Amino acid sequence: MARAAVGWGVRDLAAAAGVTANTVTRIEKGSDAKQSTLQALQRALEDAGVEFIPENGGGAGVRLRKRSAPVSKIEV
Repeated sequence: MARAAVGWGVRDLAAAAGVTANTVTRIEKGSDAKQSTLQALQRALEDAGVEFIPENGGGAGVRLRKRSAPVSKIEV
């Protein structure tokens, strides 16, 4: 879900996190992974704008950060 939110394929996420595409596929299918690998994946997704929402009774999830509009001119 997080990968899809930023429009990335498996290879895109793998490259951004510094892991193999096979590693991403295995993790997405539910295989165990090293904590360092999970952290690298999370960091790559967060750098791309994903926010991970903690479970607080309603279930965990993800969302994209709002991007601020570019400031073209400020008048005083």
